[in-house]
Amino acid sequence: MRHSESVTFGGSGLDRAAHLRGDSEAVARLRAGGGQVLVLWRGRIPVADAGGLVWLDADHPLVADLPAPVFLGLDDGVTRFAVDLPGWVPAEGAPTPAFLDQSRIRHPRLATDQGFAELRAEMTRLTAREAELAATARAIIGWHGSHGFCAACGAATEMVNAGWQRACGQCGAQHFPRTDPVVIMLVTRGNRALLGRSPGWPEGMYSCLAGFMEPGETVEAAVRREVAEETGIRTGAVRYLASQPWPFPASLMIGCAAEALSDTITLDPAELEDALWIGREELLEAMAGQHPVVRPAREGSIAHFLLSNWLADRLL
Repeated sequence: MRHSESVTFGGSGLDRAAHLRGDSEAVARLRAGGGQVLVLWRGRIPVADAGGLVWLDADHPLVADLPAPVFLGLDDGVTRFAVDLPGWVPAEGAPTPAFLDQSRIRHPRLATDQGFAELRAEMTRLTAREAELAATARAIIGWHGSHGFCAACGAATEMVNAGWQRACGQCGAQHFPRTDPVVIMLVTRGNRALLGRSPGWPEGMYSCLAGFMEPGETVEAAVRREVAEETGIRTGAVRYLASQPWPFPASLMIGCAAEALSDTITLDPAELEDALWIGREELLEAMAGQHPVVRPAREGSIAHFLLSNWLADRLL
């Protein structure tokens, strides 16, 4: 495995067993014969306070009354599924949305040392396999939650193919999960890297520039366009570095290196609150939490991966 594949949510070798998805009887037998289910609530994943995902048996009281779960794959002999928990409201009420929510939401049918947590807050505490399973579960469950009606005729659709497809009984249209490609760029000029911060981010937090690809656009063209739109910087050579599934809600972050051809930043305030050039020495301070102004991108993100590996000269 290339070093670039070690990014959080990167491929852990999970056997997704796609050949079984169309065999509903086989999937049902796997679920009944020791299948383990990951129950998500409002996009949150169930975790133990000591760390790690919480898997429940298919006949667990929290699972038994829920709809058929999505088949995630075979995890070293264990069949993995995921399902959404709709309708439940905790006694203390739903938490207030926060940029990085560290709270645990307890459910009466989970153990006292278990609860629902934001995946972004837990991603660095999970094993590579757990992270891939959690990211897959969050993305596919989120897709089902937002695609309950046919885009062609508006009729209600139903889940088929073990959760990897939705079918419209009205017009016969078939709908499949989507992934939105996003370019994220390590833009450098000599010994400096270009960083930006979006409005609403925590004070001092900076990251690599990023943006959604547009129809009819290559990865390289998207990199050059986004950097120019956000900062006015012209870029030349672009090369692929690494990718990261980012299930918030369903993106694929395509990490690239881009060589800047200009220095002067002309900020687009609709896109960024600030942008700056930072040298390697300053970035080292920022990554260590010692810079007076700049805080690094969140650990576990591909931006943090790209910046830390640029500092270590390990980008392939």
